[in-house]
Amino acid sequence: MDNDLDTLATALYASTDDFLKANPQLLPWRPAVGLQPRITDAELVTVSVLQALLGFTSERRWLRHARADLCEWFPHLPEQSGYNKRLRHLGETLQAVIAYLGRDTGLWADGIWVADSTPVECGRSRETAHRSELAGFAEYGYCASHSRWFWGLRLHLLCTLSGLPVGFALTGAKADERETLLGILDSMPAGIGAGQVILADKNYYGRIFEQDLAEAGIVLVRPTRQGERRRPGKEFLKPLRQVIESINDTLKGQLDLESQGGRTIAGVTVRVLQRILALTVVIWNNQNTGRHPLRSLTAYDH
Repeated sequence: MDNDLDTLATALYASTDDFLKANPQLLPWRPAVGLQPRITDAELVTVSVLQALLGFTSERRWLRHARADLCEWFPHLPEQSGYNKRLRHLGETLQAVIAYLGRDTGLWADGIWVADSTPVECGRSRETAHRSELAGFAEYGYCASHSRWFWGLRLHLLCTLSGLPVGFALTGAKADERETLLGILDSMPAGIGAGQVILADKNYYGRIFEQDLAEAGIVLVRPTRQGERRRPGKEFLKPLRQVIESINDTLKGQLDLESQGGRTIAGVTVRVLQRILALTVVIWNNQNTGRHPLRSLTAYDH
């Protein structure tokens, strides 16, 4: 590893290890007797982030690379089947680490958040749609941004203007974006301050929906739909809406979100969490080391 990646991995491992030791209830259950894993959960979380940052979508190729180049750091890497199984059991742990590191940045207090959803394609053949274990969760949906139909899921993101994910959800391709956003806000561990602004596209509309947001003290800024009065805040939409598109592009173009390769619900979920955690870690580490822009992965993706 180069110095930048070395610094990130060391800081991530130390913080994650301390956090999980202080919160053992976040770890997967294991029997009190029997063989204990030789690689800790904090080490495995760190390894999974490095995999996402270095662009390895194949777990077998990644473990071959890690054994050759990272053996001094992680001498007890499991085989591919064990690595996959351990990661799938760390879903709740990854979510907790994402929230912990995100809060540690202090960026949650930003007064403006952006909301959007992006497709997570899971297959292209008709045979896959019928035989995949994802059938029933994954479904056909339409992506207006790219004018295409796809079979898979949608990742709903709520982010700060610096790109830090503060809330997210993985749903079927046809899930209502408004209901999903309300669910994300209800599940957030930290309280939302009055006057919080959320920028969204024109699909986030509806009298009852906006009333629910207003009751929570949230100001929704979105484009004016046909037949509506001109809505306030239009002058901020064009420059700031590009932020969420750029975040989606980072997840897809640099962190290979659509090439994640999951074939089960647990597999896809943990691979999506792996990439959200990688983005969060980069922002957290860049802030701690004084590197700008905060969302830049350039120092770590090679």
